[in-house]
Parts: sequence; C-alpha cells; structure tokens
Amino acid sequence: MSKIISLDFGLKRTGIAITDDKQIISSPLTTVDSVNLMSFLQQLITKENIETIVLGYPTRLDGSDSHITENVRLLKQVLEKEFPDKKIVFQDERYSSASAMETIHLMGKAKHKKDKKLVDRVAATIILSEYLQSIQK
Repeated sequence: MSKIISLDFGLKRTGIAITDDKQIISSPLTTVDSVNLMSFLQQLITKENIETIVLGYPTRLDGSDSHITENVRLLKQVLEKEFPDKKIVFQDERYSSASAMETIHLMGKAKHKKDKKLVDRVAATIILSEYLQSIQK
C-alpha cells in the first residue's frame, strides 16, 4: 500500500507526519522551514509511495477563518498543481496544537512544550490520526 502524509503548515515552520504502508499508524516525521517545504515534499514524494497529502485546515473555534487559513488554501492549490496525481485534502486542525502540547506534557516532557518544532510534528501527527479515523468510519 501507499502512505499518507499530513502537514501542520505555519508561516515559519511546517510539521510533517507520515503513516506506515498499511495506513494504520501515524508517526511524526520532521519539521521543516516553510520556505523549504516544496523542495522537501518533492524529495519525500519521490522517495516514498505517498498517495494523499492531508493539510491541517486552520479555523477559529466558531469556524471562521484564522489568520493563516487563506495561506493554507493557497498551499492546497500549489500542491494540486505540483502533484496532480496525489489526493490533497483538508482536515480540521482546531485544537491540534493544544492537544500536541498536552500530549507532550503527558509524555513527561513538560520542558519541551516550548519546543515549537516538536509541537508542530506532534500536531501534524494528531491531524493525520484524526484523518485516518475519519476515513475508517
């Protein structure tokens, strides 16, 4: 089978998570500077058998656009153009960063809650896990 990746996009950094070949387990992969995202994805997609890219879709609690929502919509358009044979989907990412910080704290790594790269990777993993749950229903 092929793999699925998720992106927790930010203007500075993007957290990336990936599934196993059976699309069961979501694992943190890395965090890249967002200016290097496309070159990283080109290499990753060439190396791995990626079928779907899940983009964390940022909105406010009331569902309205956040300060970065439009950037994520534009990123989706760029990804669709760059990787026309890949499925590009949105996944609600409300609470993903808060859930990531809570997860990191529960793992006993309270001092790492301020490690923004770690938070981004864990948030991408949560986004991917939620997407996997949504497609298994």
